[in-house]
Parts: sequence; structure tokens; C-alpha cells
Amino acid sequence: MNDTEEDYMNGNDSDDRDVFRLAMDDKEYIIIGTAHISKKSVDLVRDTIRKERPDCVCLELDERRYRSLIKPQNWENLDLKHIIREKQLSTLIIQIMLASFQKRLGDKTGVLPGMEMVEAARVSDEESIKTALCDRDARITLRRAWASTPFFKKSMIISSVIASLFDQTDISEDQLGELRDQDVLSEMLKEIGTVLPEVKHVLIDERDDYLAEKIRTTTGNRIVAVVGAGHVQGILESLKLNRKIKIEDIEEVPPSSPVWKYIGWAVPLFIIGSIFWIGYSSGPEIAGENLLFWILANGIPSAVGALAAFAHPITILTAFIAAPFTSLTPVIGAGYVTAFIQAWLCPPRVREVQNVASDISKIIQWWRNRLLRIFLAFLLPGFGSFIGTWVGGIEIFKNLL
Repeated sequence: MNDTEEDYMNGNDSDDRDVFRLAMDDKEYIIIGTAHISKKSVDLVRDTIRKERPDCVCLELDERRYRSLIKPQNWENLDLKHIIREKQLSTLIIQIMLASFQKRLGDKTGVLPGMEMVEAARVSDEESIKTALCDRDARITLRRAWASTPFFKKSMIISSVIASLFDQTDISEDQLGELRDQDVLSEMLKEIGTVLPEVKHVLIDERDDYLAEKIRTTTGNRIVAVVGAGHVQGILESLKLNRKIKIEDIEEVPPSSPVWKYIGWAVPLFIIGSIFWIGYSSGPEIAGENLLFWILANGIPSAVGALAAFAHPITILTAFIAAPFTSLTPVIGAGYVTAFIQAWLCPPRVREVQNVASDISKIIQWWRNRLLRIFLAFLLPGFGSFIGTWVGGIEIFKNLL
């Protein structure tokens, strides 16, 4: 890389510290590092695109996030039953939690999350400039991050996301300016990498390479890319080193360890086998008592969970009936059954779906908003069934001995 390219890399010829340039292989890359809830970033994106007039503008968005930003009313068409059937409800909850955190920060600065991306698309359309969506599907990123995280560290992720929901810390444009500073972000990412290296690799490193590859292969000789500031240095490094990757390799969700599959089937086989053995060795009456204990140990806590969620009476009854059976199969949990029934009986209203990102940070709204109540009807009966499985399993094991 020559001195000119080094100057570009450091953004030395730019009037703004958040605009970085790199010239390679007859292409010029202009990378804009943004904070997703910053008014300054919105202005910077608009001014840079109009000034540079590139051949194409690359956005750190996937197709689904692009549609949700450009047409926010798409939330009204949320097919919740399909999401539950596909067992993607937990992913949806995490996505809404993350969106809620950004929205609350955006509310304090007067800028909705992702507005710099919307502005980039709008200005590009006005100037007849092509746009390209260059980010990986957020669902794949979340699932890869979860799959790559060791079991004992998953609780750290869950607790961090939940804590972020109820964090009421104020943030100003000046503080956002500090977040855009590359040195601060580098230190933040180093800290994430120290505590959760697997998560950082998926959320940051993989996406840096993914974004860089998409930007590199975009048609045109002059490319503007609008990305979060935390990705800028990784993208520039990947472009500079010409680090080509196979997109398909990091678009796959790694399968779960077969160990968990074996454990998932071992538990129900143990319970069923134990009841049969108790019946053989101690008589059918004793086996019947153990079976009844299993049904009550699973059904009651799960039904109590549904009751605590203020679920529909039929959902509560379903929790009691379903939990003893779903506990005997790793294919589906009680929570998915109760969530589906709750969604069918009490579908969320349009305004509740539209307000979910705001309501999710207010505890009382989890019971008032029908969509959030479906989440409760998923989480609480599932947790009750989990407790019941352990209580029933331990009791049957004691009787077996």
C-alpha cells in the first residue's frame, strides 16, 4: 500500500473524522462511520453522498431491516403464528429488546435508530445513485452468536440484554460523539472480546469481513459505505489486506452439539423407562402414582406460569395439559404451545405491535400489551415446565432407587 493509500486509510484528506477513504484496485472506498441514533450522523451521511456522488451507496442493512426502516408499518403484518411454529419467538424477543434499547436512546436525542440509513437511501434515490444492502441477515447473526457461545456464558448474554431494557441512563449528542471516536470504540470492543470472545467474533469480526466482501464486490469504481463506527477499522483492514471470504461459510448456522440432542432424548427415555420399571418391580399402582406425580409436577408449575402471565383461561388449561407431554420430548417446549394458543385466542392489536419497542422497557406493559403478554405466555409456562421436569424427575429417581 502506498503513502496515498495510507493517507486515505487514516482519513487525512477528509474534513470529517468519521469519513475514511481507501483507494485500491482502481476503486475508491469512502467509509462513513456512524452512530445509529445521532443527528450528526444523519447530516454527515446526507452531505457526504451529495458531495461525493458515488457510483453506489452500500448500507449496513439486510433486506428485512431495510424494509422495517423504510416501511415501519410492516410490523402490522407480523405473522406471529408462523414465527411461533418456526420456533423463532426467542429470536424475535431478543431483536425487539435490542431495538428497544436503541429506540430509547434515540428518543433522548430526537433521532430514530437507523435514520442515517434511511437518509442515505433517500438521498441516493434523489440523486439517482444505486444502493446495495451489504449486511448479513440479523437472525443468522443472532443464531450464530448464540450457537457459538459456551453454555455457561449464555446467562451473561441474557442478563446483559435484560439489564439494557431497564437502563434509564441519559445520553447526549456529545456522548454520542465520544462513542463515534474510534479509540473509545476499540477499547469497548477489546473489552467485549475479553469477556465474550465468541460473541465479538460473530457480531463484529465476521460482520466486518462480510461487509467488506459485499462492499468490495459492489459494482462501480467509487463506493460510499454507511456503517456503524465500530465496524470501520475492521472493514478497512479487510479491504486493505484484500481478505476475501466465502459468504456462504458465515451465513450458515452451525448445528447444535449432538451431546445436547442425546441429553434431550435421554431425559424422557429415563423417565418413561423408570415408570415402566417401577410398575414391573413394585406394581402398576405405584407406577400410576409416579405417573400422576409427573403430570402434576409439570402441569401445575406450567399452569401457574401461564396464570402469572394473565394468559387466557384456555391457555392456562393448555399449559397444564401440554407440559407433562412436552417435557418428554426435546422437539417442542411447553412455552411454544402456550404462546401459540395465546396468539390464536388474543392476537395483538396493530397499535400494540407498533408500540412494542417502547412498551417492552416498562414492566407493567408486559401484561398490558398483548404481544408482550404472548412473550410472557411463552417464557413463564416454559420456566414452570422446566422446574416441574426437575422436581418430577428427582422424585421418580428416588422411587426407582
